[in-house]
Amino acid sequence: MLADQQILRIPGPSPIPPSVQRAMTQPMIGHRGQNTSDMLRKIGPKLKAIFGTSQEVAIITGSGTAGLEAAVVNVVKPGDEVLVIVTGAFGDRFAKICGAYQINYQRIDVEWGKALNPAAIKSYLQEHPQIKAIFSTYCETSTGILNPIKELSEAVRQVSDALIVVDGVSCVGGVDTQMDEWGIDVMVTGSQKAFMLPAGLTFVAASERAWKVIEQNDQPRFYLDLKKYRDNLIKDTTPFTPALSLLFGLEQVLNLIDEEGLEQVYKRHTLMMQMTRAAFHAMGIPLLTSDEHASPTVTAVKPNDFDAEELRKVLKKEFGLSIAGGQQHLAGKIVRIGHMGYCSPADVLQIISTVEIGLQLIGKEIVLGTGTAAAQKIYLNQGVLV
Repeated sequence: MLADQQILRIPGPSPIPPSVQRAMTQPMIGHRGQNTSDMLRKIGPKLKAIFGTSQEVAIITGSGTAGLEAAVVNVVKPGDEVLVIVTGAFGDRFAKICGAYQINYQRIDVEWGKALNPAAIKSYLQEHPQIKAIFSTYCETSTGILNPIKELSEAVRQVSDALIVVDGVSCVGGVDTQMDEWGIDVMVTGSQKAFMLPAGLTFVAASERAWKVIEQNDQPRFYLDLKKYRDNLIKDTTPFTPALSLLFGLEQVLNLIDEEGLEQVYKRHTLMMQMTRAAFHAMGIPLLTSDEHASPTVTAVKPNDFDAEELRKVLKKEFGLSIAGGQQHLAGKIVRIGHMGYCSPADVLQIISTVEIGLQLIGKEIVLGTGTAAAQKIYLNQGVLV
């Protein structure tokens, strides 16, 4: 292994394209100057397209968790009753944030590795009409689930006026997202996943329905006040000092997405997911999630006859390949492979081939090339990406 060669395939942070790295090294400019305003004016419409919204997308200097907290503190207040759908560690994070702000929250816990059931949520809301907001994840990073957010919204709208708030941190930019069309009220994502940037930016968009609630909400907030961000974006500026180097990188990321085309970006992510899953199916290694609800951005593998942590260690030692482990009660029981953002089918073939060697080294009996061949066939059947 080369000392300086590190292969990062965790579900965030994800690798950064060279042109984005170069963009972030530009000389600093004044954050209240015309150049910054011009940059924000170019960024805005492209962000709206990725979110599938006509509303302003707030750009906040902070991690994805700052965006989740902003969502909570802007749309609800102490005394409000909300529902948190927990399908993994990050659904649980929404619950913890609500608890910190003394929000009266109910939670529906779904077995980790399974997706939420819109019909069950609908039934719950019929029994609890006082619910003001529903919090859920789109992609649950800890399990590799892609929750049926569109179907959730359709079910909720049949019985409730509750706001629908979604954590899209590990998938927006890599999967189709249509906030306005689907009736999502707040969508949050972060910079270090499908957006191919370092951690440090979070993006938050709110619907017209949500803005009516936000404007009437007297919950104290300052830095995370979404009204400040919206009002300043309209004037092509920000309420507080932005992370300018990350904005330079964001502008280039959006250019790259434009060049590839959003639909092609989504197809590439789906193809990488299919290749990865086909490889493990072919090797007879169980996956945590079903094919139906698998995320195009991260795959969770749940081995039953080898040690997950031993595989991670040997891959890191032999090849400098980093894949993620499990969280909370899944720690040591699963491995998670990120295939999002600056990642291609060629990278997936590298990962699978390397994993096969790692499995041999820890004593797992497989026929070398089985997983790689399965991934290759998926690629060839899908056609060549240009």
